[in-house]
Amino acid sequence: MVRLAGMNEPANTPASGAAPTENERTWAMLAHLSALVGLLIWMIGIVLGPLAVYLMRRDQSPFVEAHAKEALNFNITVLLAAIACLLLMLVFIGVLLGAALFVAWLVMILIAAIKASEGAPYHYPFALRFVK
Repeated sequence: MVRLAGMNEPANTPASGAAPTENERTWAMLAHLSALVGLLIWMIGIVLGPLAVYLMRRDQSPFVEAHAKEALNFNITVLLAAIACLLLMLVFIGVLLGAALFVAWLVMILIAAIKASEGAPYHYPFALRFVK
């Protein structure tokens, strides 16, 4: 069976057709949800969780690696956008943009975690690709 990388599928997702195991789905879900550490460790914490999952599990499962890369790239992008919002707070629009960014970040992380728990690939719509 030939599978093409689609809009919601990372390009490096394995095309073997084998469903990810329960353990792989759990780790992929944790790669996305670990960004919520950013709520405790302000700003930089959103990158630490996905980075830890990526470094620990990248060699063990292509499925987990793909999800961890997506989570890491997305959260680096959000961190850069949050810094821009902080700078824009000088002209008062940063508060509104920061609130919108927070809501979008939270919703997209939850959607990605649900997709990972289902064993489906997920591609964040607005993420720069720093980790390839």
